[in-house]
Amino acid sequence: MQTSFTLAQLADPNTAESERILRACVHCGFCTATCPTYVLLGDELDSPRGRIYLIKDMLEHDQPATREVVKHVDRCLSCLACMTTCPSGVHYMHLVDHARAHIEETYRRPLLERAFRAFIATVLPNTTLLHWALSTARLAKPLGPLLAALGLTRIAAMLRLASTAPPARAESSMGVSRTRVFRPEGERKGRVALLDGCINPVIGPSIDDAAIRLLTRHGIEVVVAAGPGCCGALVHHLGREKAALHYARSNVDAWMAEIEGEGLDAILVTASGCGTTVKDYGYMLRSDPAYADRAAKVSALTADISEYLARLELKSATPTGLTVAYHCPCSLQHGQKVTREPKALLAAAGFLVKDVPEGHLCCGSAGSYNMLQPEIARRLAVRKAANIERVAPDLVATSNLGCMVQIGQATAIPVVHLVELLDWVTGGPKPAAVPGGRARNPMHQVSKTR
Repeated sequence: MQTSFTLAQLADPNTAESERILRACVHCGFCTATCPTYVLLGDELDSPRGRIYLIKDMLEHDQPATREVVKHVDRCLSCLACMTTCPSGVHYMHLVDHARAHIEETYRRPLLERAFRAFIATVLPNTTLLHWALSTARLAKPLGPLLAALGLTRIAAMLRLASTAPPARAESSMGVSRTRVFRPEGERKGRVALLDGCINPVIGPSIDDAAIRLLTRHGIEVVVAAGPGCCGALVHHLGREKAALHYARSNVDAWMAEIEGEGLDAILVTASGCGTTVKDYGYMLRSDPAYADRAAKVSALTADISEYLARLELKSATPTGLTVAYHCPCSLQHGQKVTREPKALLAAAGFLVKDVPEGHLCCGSAGSYNMLQPEIARRLAVRKAANIERVAPDLVATSNLGCMVQIGQATAIPVVHLVELLDWVTGGPKPAAVPGGRARNPMHQVSKTR
């Protein structure tokens, strides 16, 4: 693709990178077939190729974002299926991230929309505020249909996503945390950091509980380092770059303290959406002389937990006879190119693993997308659930809490995190979602705080 950026524009590193990405695009259109919004809506401007044209025009002419550009960029899930499909290697993720930051800087949204996005950016990364918000949402959940009928679809979507179970109280809240160390059983064979995140501790604490049990059972010491909790992905996808970089720097500081202290073999993530962002810290902070090298080191050490578990020799599993459909999150298969390890781990653990038809298409979760674009997200959830039900599994396994919530609202088939299943069959408690499972998984470990 030909571009006409000025030398002054190209002096900005973000613009220079976007220009390089734009020049790689050859207009082939292969991306349209795997783009969820194009598949649903059939609008060229809701395909990666269409959005690339809009973004190019906006950046090249150094124009404020228009309502038309904002509409179509906002509809992008950042599922990154287009990057898997693209034969030219167009790095769409960095381009759309730049576009979102430009939109946030130059476009003034309507008041209610600004307020809603500010709510997401403020509440979701803060475990204390999220706990109280979800506690309130439980009480207001019956009002969801009425709010939807009144046109308040985004608020209705938030209530629909809220669980009827009480949210957990996290160990820490944004800005107030402590380092926790979980000692391994027997001889220490490795040492890893585990990102606790901001959503998992409140909505899915059993996931990291299971991860810690599973790792320590196999001789791995686990440290949950003091830090902000949030990886920055939520605000990053809202175009709030200053906030995203603040989270990135804080996490780099926390993990580098461990790397330079007792050392780390890896930084593990159980939410693949977070993993894609942390693996990109080196790029995000490339222009920061104080953090560029340190961020690159953190990104190089970061792995989805399935990548690390695949290196271990897991204990013999008790066969369950269960058929599991594995839903590979977009952030894992397209963002991190991790597809083999989760299914191999499940198969080795004694599950009959089945692929989901149209597995490359997003379920519609996409961070906060299912709250910001509830109609499209709901259609994608229904489509995903129908494809899952076609293979008639006993369980759905996945590697991202957002996908678990999104798919769980569209099917009655239990949805369980990969590590909960692996923990269970190697000696841990039965996951709560599996019939006969415990309501809450005990930790079975003593943490050392320092």
